Amino acid sequence: MVNTATRPTAPGRRIGFPFWAQVLAGLLLGLILGALARAADIGWLTETLTQIGSIFVQLLRVVVVPLVFTAIVASIANLRHVRNAARLAGQTLLWFMITSLIAVVIGIVLGLATNPGANSTLTPESASYDGGSGSWLDFLTGLVPANFLGISADTEVSDGGASTSLSFSVLQLIVVAVAIGIAALKAGEKAEPFLAFNRSALEIVQQVLWWIIRIAPIGTLGLIGKAVATYGWDLLGPLTVFTIDVYVGCAIVLFGVYAVLVRAHGLSPLKFFSGAWPAIQLAFVSRSSVGTMPLTRQVTINNLGVPESYASFAVPFGATTKMDGCAAIYPALAAITVAQIFGLSLDVKDYLLIAFVAVVGSAATAGLTGATVMLTLTLSTLGLPLEGVGLLIAIDPILDMIRTATNVAGQALVPTLVAKREGILDEAIYNSPRADVVNTPEPVRV
Repeated sequence: MVNTATRPTAPGRRIGFPFWAQVLAGLLLGLILGALARAADIGWLTETLTQIGSIFVQLLRVVVVPLVFTAIVASIANLRHVRNAARLAGQTLLWFMITSLIAVVIGIVLGLATNPGANSTLTPESASYDGGSGSWLDFLTGLVPANFLGISADTEVSDGGASTSLSFSVLQLIVVAVAIGIAALKAGEKAEPFLAFNRSALEIVQQVLWWIIRIAPIGTLGLIGKAVATYGWDLLGPLTVFTIDVYVGCAIVLFGVYAVLVRAHGLSPLKFFSGAWPAIQLAFVSRSSVGTMPLTRQVTINNLGVPESYASFAVPFGATTKMDGCAAIYPALAAITVAQIFGLSLDVKDYLLIAFVAVVGSAATAGLTGATVMLTLTLSTLGLPLEGVGLLIAIDPILDMIRTATNVAGQALVPTLVAKREGILDEAIYNSPRADVVNTPEPVRV
């Protein structure tokens, strides 16, 4: 059963300026400041924009671990009220695969139609790459937690001393949370104090998340400003056709395929995009599916009407495995481009392999850096030179914006479609006038 309650608004005075307009204003101001910093070579402005963007992404990443853990444990505890949990999981995986297959086919068709490598000014002599390659065994490695929360530490030693940075695997975190949630269910009444504590912790984490999302316009200003100031558009020249292909392919999937799928399920595409847009635009500037995941989860529940118990599984899982931009369109176009630059021909078997890697490869690289690892995995599977990665990596930040936006849109789309197919979508919320996701009370469904 799905009940709707109203959560108090975040403390502070309500802002009349709509949240989406605040983010748009931040984006436009970031473009102006970034262009000014680049044109006038203002180093302190570039550094300021960089720090603002980095701090915002860091805040988002900080809240991901407690949010994912507490939300999944709470969702597992609620499974006793859900009769079709296994069916929901199966449907989610199926639609992940279907949409990934459609996306990779679009990428292949675009590559064959436009010949991005043949139209590039790059040559094999300019290729270099010293990194590693993706491995199919990475999937198993990503599943097995290295510690309780899947947190790892990397230490870098330089002349200025040693610095240690922490990172985490969302996939490992999900595994741990699912195991603990199932154990709590098995423990029965003895686990009730723990589950009550977890529910309270989840409420606190969501309140903190609310505050972080409120400063998204400032974070947007820093992120887009830093991108323009650092990269500009000078790097696009040698790979103009490839860059256009990536943006066009992602736009076709995002605004074409997704809209058709939504309409085919009897839902309004305009309502879907207006509901998911806060997460999509944040993904575009932040270039992080994991960093955007808390907001993706919010809009999927609050704007699109997906039950919280299901969205708490589907969205975090999608943030690690559902990457139509990074794991389908991009590697397909990149493989064709690299093959053409090196004068190598691809046949039908190679295109089938590209599709296979796109459909199942994102799971094999879960917890790693998506696009680069997916590209090396695709090139390795096809036997193409890994040096081709070096040709494309310079413009990766510019491409990553539209790729990540497409990823996040898909991560909101699939739970919506599955919820509709299973009859658990709250269509009253889906079709309601769009409220500001930040400046209005948050509905909670348990």
